[in-house]
Amino acid sequence: MRDAHILTRIGALAVGVMLLIAAAPEGDKRSFGIWSNPSGSVHVRAEPCGKRMCGVVVQANDKAKADAARGGTPNLIGQRLFRDFQPAGEGVWRGKVFVPDIAKTFSGTISVIDDTHLEGKGCLLGNIGCRSQIWTRVAD
Repeated sequence: MRDAHILTRIGALAVGVMLLIAAAPEGDKRSFGIWSNPSGSVHVRAEPCGKRMCGVVVQANDKAKADAARGGTPNLIGQRLFRDFQPAGEGVWRGKVFVPDIAKTFSGTISVIDDTHLEGKGCLLGNIGCRSQIWTRVAD
């Protein structure tokens, strides 16, 4: 009888966990779309990657391409800059940011400011050596 009670409790716990997973936030859909960096030199398409978000370069000017090539990234177009971003609260995503000019990946946060602006922030380690940029939505 005790084993049946334990199995019932495990089953109830499993159902509870499945309900929590199903109710987990999918992230702010306003994050998806095409975004321009502050100088307009790079456009990134933020899109779902399963339950995560990724961002792929869809347009870059010649200077951005040359800077990336000098940094060790010969093909900037198609490069995934935002990697494995997961929802981390209302309008906030956390993941990894690839910086093609230096071919390095850092921890990053993307926060929705409004329907047309995002703040991207990347840090070397923890909250040390952080930089942020405001990105603007580009009409699809």
